[in-house]
Amino acid sequence: MSRINTNVQSLIAQRVLGQNNQGLNASLERLATGLRINRGKDDPSGLIASENLRAEQAGLSSALKNAERADQVVNIAEGGLNEVNGLLTELQGLVTASANTAGLSAEEKEANQLQIDSILQTIDRIAGATSFQGTKLLNGNFDFSVSGVGSEVNSFNVNGAKLEFEGTRDVEVVVTQSAQRAGLFLSAGGALDLGGATSTFVIEITGSKGSREFSFASGTALATVADTINSFKDVLGISADVSGTGVRLDSIEFGSDEFVSVKVVNTGNIAGANVGIYQYNTTDTSTANTTILSTYANASTKVTDEGQDVGATINGLVATTKGTTARVNSDFLDVQLDITDNDAQTLTNFTAFTITGGGAEFQLAGQVDIAGKVALGIQNVAARELGRVEDGGTDYNLQDLGAGKGLNLVDGDLSVAQKVISEAIKNVSQLRGRLGAFQANTVGATVRSLGIALENTAAAESVIRDADFATETASLTRSQILAASAQNTLQQANFQPQSVLQLLG
Repeated sequence: MSRINTNVQSLIAQRVLGQNNQGLNASLERLATGLRINRGKDDPSGLIASENLRAEQAGLSSALKNAERADQVVNIAEGGLNEVNGLLTELQGLVTASANTAGLSAEEKEANQLQIDSILQTIDRIAGATSFQGTKLLNGNFDFSVSGVGSEVNSFNVNGAKLEFEGTRDVEVVVTQSAQRAGLFLSAGGALDLGGATSTFVIEITGSKGSREFSFASGTALATVADTINSFKDVLGISADVSGTGVRLDSIEFGSDEFVSVKVVNTGNIAGANVGIYQYNTTDTSTANTTILSTYANASTKVTDEGQDVGATINGLVATTKGTTARVNSDFLDVQLDITDNDAQTLTNFTAFTITGGGAEFQLAGQVDIAGKVALGIQNVAARELGRVEDGGTDYNLQDLGAGKGLNLVDGDLSVAQKVISEAIKNVSQLRGRLGAFQANTVGATVRSLGIALENTAAAESVIRDADFATETASLTRSQILAASAQNTLQQANFQPQSVLQLLG
């Protein structure tokens, strides 16, 4: 059949040429941009997946920078704390040197006091000057704010807490096991009644801090026995009190690290009803057991009683305890609190306090939510906030070492001063340890994890969106050949109707 008006073959060739040109243009575009997906029509579902991965990649990249910034913030805080630690060590040396009363003149003590005053001022200056981009780091600016502190708590530290936006968190405590001191009761039936006027009752008492041997003559009053033992209270870590017809020995502190041991070196043939060594009831530590633990004659080897740590849960988490102190450390809450003696010995529950805000917050994940945040508490390290110690019913801190204060070097109590400094060193060291753990574990692990996640996300996005040059080059070559072939075919199809003219003669 030969028709002129409608050249079907030409139409077919035009259609195919257009398709081949489209394929050729697509290959050229992909090779020019390096992307397989340049617009939605290239791969609708692939475009959606690619854009989601790009968003995740941007979040991960920013989180990685946040982690690196957090490391720098903590580095600056650590530098300030290191200087404070050095100054506290110098304070320790000055107090010890000043205790050498017979070897120092009054002028030397006053000179040492001037150094201490200068050190205290420097500690306050470091606390107020250490900053990152104008934000103070060691003046309590990044400490947590709390309200409603219960009477059941002596002291507390909020090291970390995640709060919802403008939210609060109650710290709920349940005491599940009572804290106990170590204690023994030495029954004597009253004043010591020994076998003779020259007889002596010799005992060795050992506590967590040390050991001493005591010798008492016949007729010695129980009050004298207790006073003699108490004169070594700081050496033994044990206090003595008259209780009924005997003397009660108790460890000064609570906890499983505390103990009271009694060894009888010489009974002196002590006489009296029910004399011997007794323990106290587990559930009522004010009452001695009626069953004797050991007679004095059988106590030639040590008779020992040990203390017990408080047992507690905080916000449903089992706390790590020591003495009357309980701590939990989780991703959402890191608090440590010292429970009062009475409440630590009672199975009870109470709200310790409410965390209302504060802390240094770092966004260490691409997803902005409470799980991706880390909140770190950095306490104030000014002298008035360090080394809190209670002695004889009076509360002291590092500021009390200043001139004219109760713990000054000239006429103050240097024994308590040393305790305050030791506690201050402990405070700063623990803070440095927490910051170091945050850098090494939280930040370090986060940087490594985010780096890997960023690499894998970029690789996944690349697989979806980037052009495969080997494939696109082959496709370009194919499209070029097909386009040339289609052009040649179109030329032939357009020439074909001319052959019909031959039929006209």
